Order: sequence, then structure tokens, then C-alpha cells
Amino acid sequence: MTAHLIVTDEGATRVITLRRPEKKNAITQDMYRVMGDAIDTAQNNPAIRCLIITGGSGVFTAGNDLDDFLKEGTSNTDTAHSANSAISANSANSANSAIKFLYSLAHNVKPIIAAVDGVAIGIGTTMLFHCDYVLASTTATFSTPFIHLGLVPEGASSLLMPRTMGYQRAFAMLVMGRTFSAEDAHLAGFVNVVVSPGHTEAEARKVAREICKLPAEAVAVSRKLIRLPPEDMTRRIDQEGHLFRERMRSTEAIAAFKAFFSRDRG
Repeated sequence: MTAHLIVTDEGATRVITLRRPEKKNAITQDMYRVMGDAIDTAQNNPAIRCLIITGGSGVFTAGNDLDDFLKEGTSNTDTAHSANSAISANSANSANSAIKFLYSLAHNVKPIIAAVDGVAIGIGTTMLFHCDYVLASTTATFSTPFIHLGLVPEGASSLLMPRTMGYQRAFAMLVMGRTFSAEDAHLAGFVNVVVSPGHTEAEARKVAREICKLPAEAVAVSRKLIRLPPEDMTRRIDQEGHLFRERMRSTEAIAAFKAFFSRDRG
């Protein structure tokens, strides 16, 4: 367990809540591990019929915590100077926690509802394509700025996004780094319902209760029929992960990370 994540079982629904508002719910390796465990332990638990992932009111997640991602290699007070060695030394270990979480999503057999109120950056957006029902507030925004860091898409997003929203919209988000509003996301098909700010969690619980009333086996079989096979998703996750790690050591990525940390601490 981590102080930045709360996992509670409310009747037949498991609620996974990111609770790190001072960092816009930026996800650490420990948070990835706890989220993955919360999903994995629900798989063979017949009492859990549905899962909700939420960031609470005002923010979903700003994506990876880059300080945590590189912390073991950035003990030097000059973060920009040490970024190159940090990326080379720690990208594999840091990525592994995220990839294990993504594997948990890919192999999950229980319906997952996402409640997005505020920003959803990077994996905050890509994880939504593994969810079955997504609610967003009118203030929600979605972005995957991997290219701006010299990186490539992750989370099987290069497979799932074009399938869900069409190639051109996926290109605009994944390659051009365009930010989508809640209405954009609704029109693109990866947000089911747009609600007022502060109401996403309550509405997600209503959807969860509706799903939990349905015949469990019929839901599981039907869900399996309409989703891509888990092996297709994990194959793409592995392919993206390999390229992601390669890109982390690229000249473009090193320069982008140096600029980011210099700007962040300037």
C-alpha cells in the first residue's frame, strides 16, 4: 500500500483512487505496483464485479512522476547534467512497474470504469483505452505528449487508439501531441458521458451499480468477445516498451528531458 493511493471495496465494486493532489496525482513506481495489485487480486474474487479508477475531483493524473522515474540517477544537484546517466540507468526499472500495471489492465476480465475530472496526461489518457466505460467532467483534458519528450506511445495506445477513434484522430493525439477536450474525447468515442465537474465519481458509482446487477458470466463472455485478445495488447505493449527504452537514450529525449527539468526548476 502507498499513501498516495486508496483502494476500497464498496459492495461489489473496487474503487482505486489516486490521492496525490499536490503533484496532480503524478504516478510513482509504488503507485503503479499498488494499482496493478488491486486489479490482479480482483480477478479471481467473485465478490468484486466491477472496478473504478478515479483521481478525485479536479484532477485525474499528470502521468508519470518524472522525478521518481529518474530519482536514483539524479542525486547530483545539477539535474540536467545528470539526466543522461539517469535515463540510461533507470528507464528499464522504472518502465517495468508501469508495464506490469499495463499487463494487469490487458489481462483484466472485470469491467473497469474511469472517472476523469481534470487533466489526464500520458498514461492518464492511454490507460482509458483499456477501460470499458469512461466518464469525464466538462473541465477534463486529455493529452499524450510523448513526442515532445522525444519518446513514442505506450500502453498499447498505438494499437487501441486508432481502433477506437480512427487513424487521423489518433495521429493528432499521439504524434502531434494535440490536447483533446472532454467534448473532443466524447466525439472521438473514448468518453461515454460528459458530466459537471465534481460529479464523475458519483456517476461512476451509478454505472458500476448498473453493471453489477447484470448476469456476471454473460458480462464476462460478452466483454471478452468485443475486446481485443490480451496477447495482442501485451505484444504491442512489449513492442512499444522496447522502442520507448531505446528512445529514452536518444539524443532527442536527452535534450527534451534536460529542457524539462531546467524549466521545471528554473
